[in-house]
Amino acid sequence: MESPIQIEPSGPREPAASYQPGVCNIGPEEVRMRRRSGYAGLAVSAVLAGGLLVSRAPRPARLLVALPLTGGVVGLLQARERFCVNFGTRGVYNFGPRGVESAVVGSADRRADLGRSGSIIARSLLVGVGGAAALLLLPG
Repeated sequence: MESPIQIEPSGPREPAASYQPGVCNIGPEEVRMRRRSGYAGLAVSAVLAGGLLVSRAPRPARLLVALPLTGGVVGLLQARERFCVNFGTRGVYNFGPRGVESAVVGSADRRADLGRSGSIIARSLLVGVGGAAALLLLPG
């Protein structure tokens, strides 16, 4: 007797091979670029935070860490979610070589993409500003 319950694998999902409104608008090449920029943003944040703490810069200067930290988080979220904020706001997608973009047709698709772009930006700002605020609380 077969069980009526079906269990799906819990590992990473296969990347989408085509545009899905509000879900996926970039392919592997674009994902790699965003992952690299995300790591770069986090590295700049760490170096900046360390430099500000070691140099005993004025506490308000620590808020500057929010900029590269937010940028790094944007890059990593875009890579993880396979969704480019810039493409989502411009109404394009790309699953081929970099620079070859296709237009999104349909107002519902554009709205879905704008919503997803806004979500990624909001979550990134939350982490970036939160991280900078936490840095303010450190002694020194």
